[in-house]
Amino acid sequence: MPDLHALPPEARRLIAAGVVLALYALFCLAIAAREALRRAAARKAAGNLSRGEGEPILVAFASQTGFAEELAAATAKALSEAGAPVILRELSAVTAADLTGRALFVVSTTGEGDAPDAARPFLRDVMKDGLDLSALRYAVLALGDFSYAHPCAFGRTLDAWLAHAGASPLFDRVEVDDGDPAALRHWQGQLAQLTGVTDAPDWTRPAYDRWILAERTLLNPGSPGGEAWSVRLTPPAGATWQAGDILEIGPRNDPDLPHREYSIASLPSDGAVELIVRLMLGPDGAPGLGSGWLCRLAEVGQPIEARVRTNRSFHAPDAHRPLILIGAGTGLAGLRAHLKARAALNVRWNWLVFGERTQAHDYFHRDEIEAWRASGLLDRVDLAFSRDQAQRVYVQDRLREAATILRRWVANGAAIYVCGSLEGMSREVHAALIEILGAEALERLTDEGRYRRDVY
Repeated sequence: MPDLHALPPEARRLIAAGVVLALYALFCLAIAAREALRRAAARKAAGNLSRGEGEPILVAFASQTGFAEELAAATAKALSEAGAPVILRELSAVTAADLTGRALFVVSTTGEGDAPDAARPFLRDVMKDGLDLSALRYAVLALGDFSYAHPCAFGRTLDAWLAHAGASPLFDRVEVDDGDPAALRHWQGQLAQLTGVTDAPDWTRPAYDRWILAERTLLNPGSPGGEAWSVRLTPPAGATWQAGDILEIGPRNDPDLPHREYSIASLPSDGAVELIVRLMLGPDGAPGLGSGWLCRLAEVGQPIEARVRTNRSFHAPDAHRPLILIGAGTGLAGLRAHLKARAALNVRWNWLVFGERTQAHDYFHRDEIEAWRASGLLDRVDLAFSRDQAQRVYVQDRLREAATILRRWVANGAAIYVCGSLEGMSREVHAALIEILGAEALERLTDEGRYRRDVY
């Protein structure tokens, strides 16, 4: 082997450059090989998805660093294990013809609000005005970093475009701040509601605190519907929350301990988290995992593992803004916290639209609501008790009856907050609001943060 030091400087530089190029080529080959293996693994995973009967669910992802792709694969796996046929596809390979039936989008945002590079073909070829997506039902998992000025921007843009094109949401957009495990468990919980399989283990293990079950009271004795309970939990030291936030609990009557989420009906100044929990029963009559734990199995005085999940998308509007609160059943919980917050600030011009089965048995927190009405905190209360007359009456019917007043409130800057069941109530309310205000106006309210929903 020649002595390199004996070679002329120019020759040594050429040899060194050649070595660097060779090493770089090897590095590129290694990266390409790793990427090929990753994609092969993804294709294999997609090939192993359920091929059960029925229209498959599209799971589309746009990833910059690979995290969105991982979450899309986990989403597809969860759906497949629940028996749903699934198609897992990169967003760049999704065409307009694919956007029918049901679709879940898992998308990241890069830089200062940009779409991932791999999403460019979809942006260029599919995301156009004039596309009719009325046959599509969808949901968006938007990944981002809230330290940036425009977090989750691409997910928000995609969500808005789908809604503008006529697609209907399966559930509200879920935003994930820098991989927040609580938000990911929320997405997993929505998938569970979608498939009906609610006992799957959590993807991530939550870090729970010890709360104390202080009190529980049956709210609707004699009701023709299921039992609804007021559950009061004493928080650990330092715990805090605000109106709109969620309490995530870990039931201890199942070794896998999948979590459950409940809208918080109180403020820290109340000294405890208060919930309104419907006791759910399975086909065999067995109580549900979370509701059974809180309403039946856990004893008063017993520790409950729980944590507060910040729910920015349902936080309060500006205090000066009029507020229209719409809900049914246990959805009163999230609305009650907002009314308590408005009462603490002595902010008037609030309108409550609430529905349940019977006024005699299901008017939850009746004395409190009537006191708020008498004091002027509630300018208007519209009640819909569906079983109290021959023809069923629901909250959406009350909205239509008050359409002129509703338009006046919105024109005066009101925000609309909806809390309750996704299937049925919130869909019908959404349709009524489109009918009363128009689709474009409702979309504008959404963009302005004046139309918000906490639905489950």
